Amino acid sequence: MTPSAALDKVFGPARLAGLQLRNRVIKTATFEGMCPGGMPGADLAEHHARMARGGVGLTTVAYCGVSPDGLTFADQMWMHEGVFAQLRHLTAAVHREGGAVSAQLAHCGFFSRTKPLNIPRPRGPSACINQYGLFSGVPFSGAMGAADIRKTLDEYRAAAAFVKRAGFDAIEIHMGHGYLLSQFISPATNRRSDAYGGLLEKRMRLPLEVLAAVREAVGDDFPILAKLNLSDGFKGGLEIEESCRAAQLLAAGGLNALVMSGGFTSRAPMYLFRGESPLAQMIPLERNPLQRTAMKWFGGSMFASMPYEELYFLEQARRMRQATDMPLVYLGGVSSRDSLAQALQEGFDFVAMGRALLRDPDLVRNLQAQGEHYENGCTHCNQCVASIARPGGIRCALNIAGA
Repeated sequence: MTPSAALDKVFGPARLAGLQLRNRVIKTATFEGMCPGGMPGADLAEHHARMARGGVGLTTVAYCGVSPDGLTFADQMWMHEGVFAQLRHLTAAVHREGGAVSAQLAHCGFFSRTKPLNIPRPRGPSACINQYGLFSGVPFSGAMGAADIRKTLDEYRAAAAFVKRAGFDAIEIHMGHGYLLSQFISPATNRRSDAYGGLLEKRMRLPLEVLAAVREAVGDDFPILAKLNLSDGFKGGLEIEESCRAAQLLAAGGLNALVMSGGFTSRAPMYLFRGESPLAQMIPLERNPLQRTAMKWFGGSMFASMPYEELYFLEQARRMRQATDMPLVYLGGVSSRDSLAQALQEGFDFVAMGRALLRDPDLVRNLQAQGEHYENGCTHCNQCVASIARPGGIRCALNIAGA
């Protein structure tokens, strides 16, 4: 496939299960920080309507909690009747712009700074120290028991039905980045010796049960994607060999498409982002003084800059392409016309972007109009990550500065 043919394919219509999309460009889930007190407002709706107005085929509302006991942040939305009207407004706004919209369903597991409402402490696959909650009153995490697992499955099932009723066109199940399902998949955080731990097939049991619960709630034709790590990004974590096998299990379980990613929020966050560390911008925005001090002293090791290059997950993604025929969404280092074309030339079915679309929400339309002369301008400074904590939520620092 020539680059020109690849771009024609990117910008042409595509199907994802029962959903017709106007093109193969996906705005990936990047936590917006636009739900103060857990309530989505006009900013969140406009953010995703703006992405649709700029031409993306599918935009993804990020990190939607399935329960109040599965939240990382106090200002994080979870799926309940109190947010239904706002989400109906959001989905209608995206549809008016000709786009489709997906909800990313997630549970934090042990990675939380909020005190759960119904249980004494956060819970994940195994008991552990919750470093992220050390200075927020939740320093320890317990291991989920059988009743916890049944409750979590019920929560995913209910959240999926709610999302469909609210007008969303697809669901992305978050199985990456070190949140609950990723914690079960990773050998570094799953130390169970029961039916949910040990060999990969057992570590995949809960993610597969969640997939089945979501499918039961939404029906056969409704698109379900999952975000999965190609690698956790640290020694002892999930690696590409097991990730490929995990994808095969998910495909056999009826998953419609896989969003390939990497990194582990509590151990290797910059493995996902690449580029400059946003730590210097994050520290003054941290409201907890103890947490702010810890970030000053120890944050440099976790948030160390990592070199950025276009298509930085490509080698691992090629391994995944060889392992499964399931539709694959390439994510990681796509900010130019050439890299967008190459992703399709490599045999991936869709392309997801985050920072490049924050920099230029009109990227799709501008690329089509300007062709080889298009320049996105994202510098991979990652200050957009820090902006999540600012009033108004995530923004490109260059756009704020008027650059």
